Amino acid sequence: MEDMESKELAILSAKAMDARKGTKITVLKLEDLTVLTDYFVVGTGASRIQTRAMADNIEDELAKAGIRPSRIEGLQEGRWILMDYGHVIIHIFQEDERSFYGLERLWADAPALPFEEVFPGRDPDDMEASAE
Repeated sequence: MEDMESKELAILSAKAMDARKGTKITVLKLEDLTVLTDYFVVGTGASRIQTRAMADNIEDELAKAGIRPSRIEGLQEGRWILMDYGHVIIHIFQEDERSFYGLERLWADAPALPFEEVFPGRDPDDMEASAE
């Protein structure tokens, strides 16, 4: 990641998910818990078409900042798409997969960034993008 900090990248990814009507968007801070990555960005899409649109928008928005993923998995099926940006790993699920894998339960020690920090000026009651 050249000029963008991992936290900024995570927030930009969350906003790109939101722009494609992703729901239950959560940014988990992992940097004090693991060497794997600094942040997980987790969101839900209602269908394969929506999860792929969310992934495409994230890839497009980050490419504008000169950032490319090292790997993308699950794009074809669209049930769980994983986008690896090194310091930020993005998980886009359909609802059943998100419930089944329970990343928020597995990483329960990871604090979520406050809604206001990810979506400044937005009312969490006006959107479904708040943490579970």
